[in-house]
Amino acid sequence: MAKVVHITSAHPANDMRIFKKEAVSLAAAGHDVTLIARYGSDGIVGNVKMKALPESKGRLRRFLSVWRPIKLAMAERADIYHFHDPELILPVIALKLMTGAKTIYDVHENVPKSILSKFWIPAALRPPVAAVAGLVEKLGASIVDGIVAATPSIAQRFPADKTVLVQNMPITGELDSADPIPYHERGRLVAYVGSITIIRGINEIVRALELLPESLGVRLMMAGEFSPLKLERQVRTLDGFKSVDFLGRRDRREIGELLNKSRIGLVLLHPEPNHIEAQPNKLFEYMSAGIPVIASDFPLWREIISETGCGLVVDPLDPQAIADAIVDLLRDPDGAAAMGARGRQATHSRYSWAQEAGKLVDLYARLSR
Repeated sequence: MAKVVHITSAHPANDMRIFKKEAVSLAAAGHDVTLIARYGSDGIVGNVKMKALPESKGRLRRFLSVWRPIKLAMAERADIYHFHDPELILPVIALKLMTGAKTIYDVHENVPKSILSKFWIPAALRPPVAAVAGLVEKLGASIVDGIVAATPSIAQRFPADKTVLVQNMPITGELDSADPIPYHERGRLVAYVGSITIIRGINEIVRALELLPESLGVRLMMAGEFSPLKLERQVRTLDGFKSVDFLGRRDRREIGELLNKSRIGLVLLHPEPNHIEAQPNKLFEYMSAGIPVIASDFPLWREIISETGCGLVVDPLDPQAIADAIVDLLRDPDGAAAMGARGRQATHSRYSWAQEAGKLVDLYARLSR
């Protein structure tokens, strides 16, 4: 078995994909796993050793401090370094050249396309920055020993002989409640969980609430953080916000309890370049919790939802279409409950982390040899 170090400067130590799925699965397979990430202090969580990075305030400071995690990583003298952020490509190449260790680049999103939607980069600079990022990724792909891609469309961007598709599927039962509430006994609660941004549809969702019949008594249970923070002030001025219960950031147990009380899950990303072929974690988490979804009408999402029969797709830019879908599901609780049950079954049979973890463990076995 190998001594493994996962490195991230952008994600918190409790990131679902990095820690609870990948690091924990590799430790369970017998590897000696260390995670270098933003955390309070060094320690051990489960079977994973934690090396704490201090919080870097602001994106520029984080970008300029990428050598800090590399210094910690080098001190670990690992067999395999597995990194999760594009800004670490060049430092990890240097780490590989200095140590001779194997390296893996975990690609969570289509980085050049995501840059085209970054509100904090001036619009005129986004295309050249995206082009440079693509070139850096291409250089990195030619040097690292393995690439882990989160979606099929991401995998197609990298050399097939190095790339393994490890999709971000839910851990079966991870969001189950200890005291499940039967679907028909739940209040008329709609759930939104995740980062709260303009391009994730928050304005359209809240405007849709304004269009719902008052007699339905719908409440939106919203868990997550606004980005940028000033967006919260703007969204609170919308009339539909009076039907919102803003819960802020919640841990995994609390999210499971929230979904256990809800009748519908919303995932209504805008048709941005990086969203069209994405596989949003929240879509599969709502399915795993057994609630029907209302999702953006993108071809890939439509295919998943149509094949499983787990919800409805709508134009994410149309508040009236979102409102109509909410009304349809709430007025047909039998049909909605059946959708939720089909989604839950699909995450057990087709869309589970257990299947993806096996592919990751196999990659490590090959690199260890």
